Amino acid sequence: MATGSINVSVENIFPLIKKFLYSDHEIFLRELISNATDATLKLKHLTSIGEAKVEYGNPIIEVKIDKENKTLHIIDQGIGMTSEEVQKYINEVAFSGAEEFLEKYKDSAKDSGIIGHFGLGFYSAFMVADKVEIITKSYKDEPAAHWICDGSPNYTLEQHNKTERGTEIILHINEDEKEFLEDSKIRELLVKYNKFMPIPIKFGTKTETLPKPEDTKEDDPAPTKEVDNIINNPNPAWTKQPADLEENDYKSFYRELYPMQFEEPLFNIHLNVDYPFNLTGILYFPRLGQDMNMQKDRIQLYQNQVFVTDNVEGIVPEFLTMLRGVIDSPDIPLNVSRSYLQADGNVKKISSYITRKVGDKLNSMFKNNREDFEQKWNDIKIVIEYGMLSEDKFFEKADKFALYPTVDNTYFTFEELIEKIKGNQTDKDNRTVILYASNKDEQHSYITAAKDKGYEVLLLDSPIVSHLIQKLETSKENISFTRVDADHVDNLIKKDEETISKLSDEEKEQLKTDLEKVIPAEKYTVQLEAMDSNAAPFMITQPEFMRRMKEMQQTGGGMFGMGNMPEMYNLIVNTNHELVGQIAETKTDKKKERLIKQSLDLARLSQNLLKGEELTNFIKRSFEMIK
Repeated sequence: MATGSINVSVENIFPLIKKFLYSDHEIFLRELISNATDATLKLKHLTSIGEAKVEYGNPIIEVKIDKENKTLHIIDQGIGMTSEEVQKYINEVAFSGAEEFLEKYKDSAKDSGIIGHFGLGFYSAFMVADKVEIITKSYKDEPAAHWICDGSPNYTLEQHNKTERGTEIILHINEDEKEFLEDSKIRELLVKYNKFMPIPIKFGTKTETLPKPEDTKEDDPAPTKEVDNIINNPNPAWTKQPADLEENDYKSFYRELYPMQFEEPLFNIHLNVDYPFNLTGILYFPRLGQDMNMQKDRIQLYQNQVFVTDNVEGIVPEFLTMLRGVIDSPDIPLNVSRSYLQADGNVKKISSYITRKVGDKLNSMFKNNREDFEQKWNDIKIVIEYGMLSEDKFFEKADKFALYPTVDNTYFTFEELIEKIKGNQTDKDNRTVILYASNKDEQHSYITAAKDKGYEVLLLDSPIVSHLIQKLETSKENISFTRVDADHVDNLIKKDEETISKLSDEEKEQLKTDLEKVIPAEKYTVQLEAMDSNAAPFMITQPEFMRRMKEMQQTGGGMFGMGNMPEMYNLIVNTNHELVGQIAETKTDKKKERLIKQSLDLARLSQNLLKGEELTNFIKRSFEMIK
């Protein structure tokens, strides 16, 4: 048996680093600016503890394009490196100077904001550059160093005459990546990845208008001057304490995040926790209405103010991905490219914390100003209902503030609703029956019939209502939801016991035979009922179970595995209505058939079931009957 060590050399790993380190070449700029930020924050820390005897000042990071020489420059005024440190941190691939620094100063540097997690970040430069130079001068009293590498494992390292502290990275952009020599492209990347970096980033200059001197004429132009164009906000709202922010600060930050979003958010939730993990951020509730297909991936994930991704799946619970805002955490594990989340305990804890925080905020809003909460309900209910479906812990919290509006715009909590209808809306099994409508206009006649009996009718019109009521029925005791046009509403809305059919049993038997000759049996089950003579002659209801399963299938992507369920309806015929009596007395089959078809189509029209050729035939027949 032979044993030994696998030898991984620079010659065989360097080409892999250059080609496969990152899925997207544009990441190089984020990595190099992150390194420059680390270098600056290291200096800030060392000066603050008295280890670096230099003036920290007001350092910036500068990005410059030299089109003539086809170079891109990233310049910082940070800690710099000696020749020995260049040898250690640059030539020894994957050795992270930031990690060593944090380990050395682990007690005092805990809150320094230093980003570095990955020693490979610098090498991303070779994805876009044929040659890379480093000119660096340490804060220590040692000569500057000049490192040059052409993308092979070979490099040169010599002294340089640089006198200012800091580091300049020079990328000689290759022919295939010339877009990175365009101002517009670099500005786009700086805004995308570095918009909230903690050190000011200069990219070019801009013209600033100065106040006019008192002795100038009105028509004289105002004086101007060229100033540094700082493209980032080093102190974004989420890095501040909630007590230091006003409502307008949150709104301003929302506009900074989404400059093309003109509608203001309804409210925000400020996240701020440092144990058992570090996480800050601000989540905004936009006006959502009924739209579950609105754009997700609008929450931005940062790590120490460096943009990582807008795919926050796993960190933010699924039901909250419709929100907007920022989450920043150094404790979210990322792979080498900082672009994909790795599932671990911290991520699960963070997700649970965000769920709890959102639930607490909503409950607080409900308690403190119920009227305002009710006004916002229709704009936020889709998130809350989705959360109740998908997160059991959120379901428990939401039970206190989730609202159930009636068709008359009265809002109840679940507990208030049951208290209101208990004993008045029960079925034969003695369950409390909650009546609801999903479309106020289409189900108007059914709503009216229920209200005439003195019943409360909820308006539950979100696209996931079938799933939600299914969960409510299984989690609550002795309750049942029934839509106002469902088949077993009659178990609740009982017909008057004194109402007697105007038709004899023989006439009813003949009427049912006549109806079934015309009405397709594969779609309709005919039921004769003796109701008030003012009630509709023909009324269509749908089996509650089948209708609900179809709705759940449509919104659940076939998750219940039921295939295409058939359309089945009940046709309730009021034997006490004058028209039904007329149909029963009609002697000619042709006229009877025409009356039945017309009555059925009117009932179908009220349920929005009459379409296409059948609707055309109905209109044609109606005109003929009027004529």
